[in-house]
Amino acid sequence: MQNKRKVGLQNQGKTRARPVAEIAPAEAKRSAEVERKTRETSVTVALKLDGTGLGEAKTGVPFLDHMLESFARHGFFDLKVEAKGDLHVDDHHTVEDVGMVLGRAFREALGDRAGIKRFGEATVPLDEAVCTAIVDISGRAYLGYNVPISQELVGNFQTALVHDFMKALTDETGMNLHLNLVSGRNPHHIIEATFKALARAMDQATGREPRLSGVLSTKGTLS
Repeated sequence: MQNKRKVGLQNQGKTRARPVAEIAPAEAKRSAEVERKTRETSVTVALKLDGTGLGEAKTGVPFLDHMLESFARHGFFDLKVEAKGDLHVDDHHTVEDVGMVLGRAFREALGDRAGIKRFGEATVPLDEAVCTAIVDISGRAYLGYNVPISQELVGNFQTALVHDFMKALTDETGMNLHLNLVSGRNPHHIIEATFKALARAMDQATGREPRLSGVLSTKGTLS
């Protein structure tokens, strides 16, 4: 009886070690705020992956603002973008740097990418324009850009800057992105269909997969 009592006293105050399988891994916060300042631009992005599609963009480039707000709406991301750049020189620095900081926000919000679906694909029409976006959030950066636009301008916006934006976004997110124009004539329609297709593909790829434990990779990592 005394021995049993001693054992009981020795166990008092001790916490039973939990098996490794019982300890849930830390979840990604799925939101991020990123700021980048250079001599050319100052860009701040606030991103929430599990949003409702609230978008607000003030970059000084009205057409880019329109595309970013459309991207947020159709991807169901809550997104706020503020940028100030050397627009007296050119729109290039601002457009490219916004893509860069948005990509960093996605990277930070996704964390180690555990539990996400990883792949996404969407085809979106806008009148005569049809564009397909295919995404693999693999940790490896590759952009396949097949969106030819014969017109150089949409209003005052240089259509060639769409490629620069997508390249910066792809590199900083760490993903494969393939954009393919199926058909299109109007440059505004082409670019808007491209951003909407990207939004829907990203919504799929960043979404949670309830059947998945860890990352969707036989290597065990997506970094």
